[in-house]
Amino acid sequence: MACTIGFFDSNIDDFCICELYDIIEQFPKLKLPHIQDFYSIIYIEKASGSVVIDEFTIPVDSKQILIIKPGSVSSIRIDDNAKGKVICFTEDFFSLRYNNNVLNEFSFIKDHTIPSITFENSQQEKWIHIMDLLYKEYIYYAKHTKKALRSYLNIILFEFERSHRPEKTIERNTLGKSRISAFQKLIEIHYKNKKAPSEYAFLLNITTNHLNKICKQEAGKTAGTFIRNHLCIEAQRLLYHTSYSVSEIAMELGFKNVSYFSTFFKNQTRNTPEEYRKSIL
Repeated sequence: MACTIGFFDSNIDDFCICELYDIIEQFPKLKLPHIQDFYSIIYIEKASGSVVIDEFTIPVDSKQILIIKPGSVSSIRIDDNAKGKVICFTEDFFSLRYNNNVLNEFSFIKDHTIPSITFENSQQEKWIHIMDLLYKEYIYYAKHTKKALRSYLNIILFEFERSHRPEKTIERNTLGKSRISAFQKLIEIHYKNKKAPSEYAFLLNITTNHLNKICKQEAGKTAGTFIRNHLCIEAQRLLYHTSYSVSEIAMELGFKNVSYFSTFFKNQTRNTPEEYRKSIL
């Protein structure tokens, strides 16, 4: 089962945070194996049960934090009285804080490990404080809330990085996953002048149908979706970090004309580039 962040019915399209208490009753599909296209941080103050990430079953108890990465197959079975938070966010939500994808700089994201930590009693007060600040900012949505949420999220990820000592290593590195990784690297290089899956299939020396099949099997989305998502993130970064006109951004990203770019952007985000820029000011 493929799962997008829209599953959580958040008031923000690319970010949400909810209480761990009763989460399975609210979202029963989380018990079933599902592949997701967003990041999840499960912060556990107290709970019993388990979380399955790929082929690993992780028992949960207390004072734990787990991170589920996009493309992982997971299922969550936690008691109804659990205490903690679940944070979900997309790559483009976090990356707008910077002018490039710094998520890949975190070791627990780029290495083949199950990201999990158990923190000490002495650290609990700090984690509770950070999570409460994040949760209150989300609930009491106000001006610049998204910027504040990115800042708190950045702190959480850096704190996790400091404590992360991987114990479980994923040995599996299938040909499919290797192809997906190579495909994504090619998109980062060629997204301005190559926008068709067939062009990337040619560079990978495979057929377009085979590329689409791999993408669906390993990530639950098509090759075209990978390309469009990357283009959209780059467009959002330019709208956020530069004063370029929409026409200049269209040219920078290799679109034939500004009208085509505006239509593409609205299809991806439900906003025109001008509306999006106003919303982030």
